[in-house]
Amino acid sequence: MTSNRPYLIRALFDWILDNGMTPHLLVDAESPGVFVPRSYIDDGRIVLNVAPSAVHGLVIGNDAVRFSARFGGVAHQVEIPPGAVLGIYARENGHGMLFPDEDPGAAEDQTVPTDSEPSDSTEAKPKRPSLRVVK
Repeated sequence: MTSNRPYLIRALFDWILDNGMTPHLLVDAESPGVFVPRSYIDDGRIVLNVAPSAVHGLVIGNDAVRFSARFGGVAHQVEIPPGAVLGIYARENGHGMLFPDEDPGAAEDQTVPTDSEPSDSTEAKPKRPSLRVVK
């Protein structure tokens, strides 16, 4: 399955705006594919105000978050892959979500057994649940 992070970013962005708050993204600025003004990076991270009044042309897509914004009065194009977004929160109260680290190969390595796979016949079958009337 694809990452759920872009969907969560969009949902939390809408939720924060619906509650009259200012959405901010916490971004790993050292992650590949991140294009942000380098002079605003602090300790490998950058916090971006993505409120509609602060950015222009915001698109939260499945492949990237893109917008243009002014930093120190100078316009910059910003592009952030969803995997580089560490969290999204409301500036006013800090409510939002921090995302866990994603391992791109982990989703491919995990398999979920299906009913069609043969089972080990030495395994004990679980007891069926039963209901009884208690007075």
